[in-house]
Amino acid sequence: MENGIDRLMLLLILTDVSLLAASRIKTAIRLAALQGVLLGLLAVLAPSGPSSGRALFLAAAGFGIRGLLFPWLMLKAKRRAGVREELDPIVGQAASVLLGIAMLGGAMSLGLRLSLRGPSASGLIVPAALFTIFSGIFLVVARRKALTQCLGYLVLENGIYAFGVAAVGEVPALVELGVLLDLFVAILVMSIAMYRLTTAFDHMDTDQLTSLRG
Repeated sequence: MENGIDRLMLLLILTDVSLLAASRIKTAIRLAALQGVLLGLLAVLAPSGPSSGRALFLAAAGFGIRGLLFPWLMLKAKRRAGVREELDPIVGQAASVLLGIAMLGGAMSLGLRLSLRGPSASGLIVPAALFTIFSGIFLVVARRKALTQCLGYLVLENGIYAFGVAAVGEVPALVELGVLLDLFVAILVMSIAMYRLTTAFDHMDTDQLTSLRG
């Protein structure tokens, strides 16, 4: 069980690094979808004892929403808005990866200091979760396009979910479904806003919105 969780967390860390290095929006969306699949598996492996029907249900819900629905909504928004494939970041890909390595080191250091009493004996959940949170915040701050910033918000929520699993173990089903519903509404609203933004200004570069100031 512990080895399986360690492998999942290593894959989660690799997806974070790949997201920071991604040069195409479609690739970044697919990486976020892979994170949703990994977190769905984590919901099954992390709880102590045999997997319950509730854990399997939450895993299926997380897989369907994080791994399929949200990426589909983002790809649809990308097609409707006519967003170019190439990312135009404030911080370049090479610098993003270097900063990501520094963030990973900080996450590992914080993970060693935190003594959480979750059901899993894996020591990689907390560092991987913190690194995912840091990566999501970085994508929101260091990317220009609204779609990529929305993707960063999704990555941030993935990290918070993984940290919650490490901290409290089994999350109540009502709470988890409520979080997924809130995230679904947020992604839907952001998708509509991105489409309206592109329709009005012919781009989704949030950095250019400063020109609207009088």
